[in-house]
Amino acid sequence: MLKISTSSGRWAPFCKQIEDFLAQDITELVIDGMPVRGYRSPDNPALWIRDHSDIARAGKYFESSLKSPVDAFAAHQSANGRVFDYVTSSPLPWTGEKENWERWVRIPVEADVEYRFVNAAFEAWQSSGDDNWIEAHVPALERALQYTTTHPWRFDDELGLVKRAFTMDTWDFDYTAGRHPWLNFQITEHTLWGIMHGDNSGLIGAASRLAKIYAYLGRHEDADRWTNLAADVRERANRLLFNGSFYRHFHKITPFELRGVDEDAQLSLSNPMDINRGMATPEIATAILKEYRRRREVGRSDNSSFAEWYSIDPPFPDGFWGEEKLVAGAYINGGVFPLVGGELARAALEYGFEDYGIEILDQYREMIAKAGETYLWYFPNGEPSSVETSTSPEATATDGWGSSAMLFGFVEGLCGVTDELHSFAEVRFSPRWPAASEESASVEVAYADSGKSFAYDYSAASECLTFALRAEESRVHAHVMLPPGANAGEVRLNGETVDGKSEQVGNSAYVDLTFPVEGAASLEIDIKQ
Repeated sequence: MLKISTSSGRWAPFCKQIEDFLAQDITELVIDGMPVRGYRSPDNPALWIRDHSDIARAGKYFESSLKSPVDAFAAHQSANGRVFDYVTSSPLPWTGEKENWERWVRIPVEADVEYRFVNAAFEAWQSSGDDNWIEAHVPALERALQYTTTHPWRFDDELGLVKRAFTMDTWDFDYTAGRHPWLNFQITEHTLWGIMHGDNSGLIGAASRLAKIYAYLGRHEDADRWTNLAADVRERANRLLFNGSFYRHFHKITPFELRGVDEDAQLSLSNPMDINRGMATPEIATAILKEYRRRREVGRSDNSSFAEWYSIDPPFPDGFWGEEKLVAGAYINGGVFPLVGGELARAALEYGFEDYGIEILDQYREMIAKAGETYLWYFPNGEPSSVETSTSPEATATDGWGSSAMLFGFVEGLCGVTDELHSFAEVRFSPRWPAASEESASVEVAYADSGKSFAYDYSAASECLTFALRAEESRVHAHVMLPPGANAGEVRLNGETVDGKSEQVGNSAYVDLTFPVEGAASLEIDIKQ
C-alpha cells in the first residue's frame, strides 16, 4: 500500500495510475500442482524472473506475496546453480502451438539471470519478513552467484569480471557478424566474448544483498566473503570500463571489428542501474548523470528525441542484429525506455541532481496521465512500440517494468524511504520534497504481504522543517535535504536538541543523523538562509 498526499496534489494520481498498471501485469500459473503468481513481461506473457524481480521493487507494496515465483525457480534450478529465464504453462501465441506444456527456458547468451533471481528472493523476504523462508533459500542463492562467478560462459578468470556474448547491453540475442540468419541466442565456437558493465553491477548488487542476508542470519564469514567479492568486482570494473563520462558498452575479449558504429560514444541502458546497484563511485555517478543530462539537452534542442532514456545511443545500423525491424530508434536499438528513466531519476535524486530527477518523474507522470497507458519502449519521436514495429510478440499498454522503475525512483528518491533490510527495521530516510517545491507531504509505505509500514508527515515553514514519523520499530538513518540555499540550524529529536551532521551533495545541503523510531518520533530541523 502507498498513501501519498502532497501540497500540489500531483503525486497521488501518479502512484494510483502505476498501481493500476501493475494490477494488470500479474500472471498466474500452476507448476507441479502449486499456484505461482508473479509479474509478467510487458512484451511476452510468460513469467520471466528478470521482469518479475525488477517489477517487485514496486509490486511489493500491492501484491500479497512475492514468494511463489522464487519457490518455483529455485525448485527448477540446475545443480550447477544455473537459473531458468522464464516459465510458461500455456501455448505461446506466436508459436502456433496448441499444447499447454510446461516450458522452462534458459537463453544461453545471457549472463544476468542469476543475480536477478537473488534480487527476487530479497524483495520477497523484505516484504514478507519471513526469516525461515529466506534461510531455506540461501543455498539456492549461493549456488546462483557461484555459477555466475565460476562458469566458463559467465566469468573471465583473467579479468575477474562477469562476461557475456556481444549482446545489446543486457538483452538476450547476440551479434554474429552475419553467421546466423536471424537473432541468435546460442553460444557457439564463433561467439564474440566481452565484458558488459551491467552484468558486473548486477553481481555487485546481488552479492551485497546476499551478504546482508548472511549477516542477518549470523553467518558473518559468508557475509564477508560476498562483501569482499563485490568490492573486488567494483574496483576491477571501474578501472576497466569507465571512460571518463560513462561505462562504455562492451569491452572486447574476442577481437572483432564493428563497422558503422561509434563504439566510444555509445551510452547503453545499464548505466543508471550501475549507479543504483552500488558499482559507481560518487565521482563516476556524477559524470554519468552529467552525460545523460547533456544528451537530454541535445535531444530537445534538435528535436531528435523526446527523452534521453535510451536503450543505446547512438544506435547500431539498421539490421545490425539480423532483424529488419531493429532499425535505429526501435526497441533495443535506440528506443526510449521508461525503465531507464526510472533508474535515472533514482540515481539523479541520490547524487545531487534533484531537479533533474524531479524533471524525469514529472515528464513521465504527465505522459501517462495524458495517454492513460504506458509501453515498454517508444521511438525517439514519442511513438509507442507495437507488435508490428518490434521483435516482441506483444506490446501491452500497461508496462510494469518501466512504470515500476518510475515508482521505485519516486518512493526511494523523492519520498526518501528505502528499506535496507526487511519490514522497515532498518530505513534510510532521505526525503527531498524541497526539490519538488512541496510545502507539505504525507507518506505511508506499507508491504501488502506483512503489513509492515513506515510513514511520516512533512511540513516546511520559512524557518523549520518538521517530520512526524511512524513505524512499529525502525532504526532510521536520516539524510534530509534542505531547501535551496539553506543551512542547518538546531536539530531536535522528540523535542531534545541532538547533533546533526551537515553534508553537501552536489549543490544540495543535507543533514544526517541516526535514531530509533518505536511507534512514533518527531524530527525538527531549523534552517538558516
